[in-house]
Amino acid sequence: MVSSTACTSMNRITAFAGIFCMTAYLSGCANLSDTQQRTMSGTLMGTGGGAVIGAIAGNAAMGAGIGAAAGLLGGYLYDQHEKSKQRAYQQGYNSGSQSSQKGNKPASPWSNP
Repeated sequence: MVSSTACTSMNRITAFAGIFCMTAYLSGCANLSDTQQRTMSGTLMGTGGGAVIGAIAGNAAMGAGIGAAAGLLGGYLYDQHEKSKQRAYQQGYNSGSQSSQKGNKPASPWSNP
């Protein structure tokens, strides 16, 4: 059976998470860069997940703090990965358009040498 203090603690956490999510939602992400949006999303998801795990473990605030830090780092690393993919794509696109402008045809792997 769950004690009333555990229920009260869980209700506080739920209320805090709800207020936090509504504030984040209402503040909007329209004027943020991709990096800012991804790190903020990671931080918010990490905070929520950490608060839930922390509440189960007995310290929701510490769990939320640790989750926020992990989410921030994860969001930033994901952003850097996406930027790296975009740079590689752009480099390949530019390389292909330069060779087609020079009249060079890329060698086909099925043609005879």
